[in-house]
Amino acid sequence: MPVKHRHPIADLFDLLGRRWALRVLWELRDEPVPYRRLRERCDEVSSSVLATRLRELVAAGVIEQTDAGYAPTASGRELLDHLRPLNDWAKRRLR
Repeated sequence: MPVKHRHPIADLFDLLGRRWALRVLWELRDEPVPYRRLRERCDEVSSSVLATRLRELVAAGVIEQTDAGYAPTASGRELLDHLRPLNDWAKRRLR
């Protein structure tokens, strides 16, 4: 779990700034994804890094493991809703 700061946004950026964390969350934006397929979607990230990120995101309440695979929780879907405009901004400004 991330270090707790005085500002919750710093904790969020600490979590999402870890290698592959944001990518993992982003790959789950449309549907639940089983572990093996998630690893493929993440350009064959190492299994140990992926397992660690999944544990951290589950512990943070952002994703959960379902029968269909990993999926965002209600809180994770809300977070993704806030990240979509940032993705749109990045597409327009950083390409």
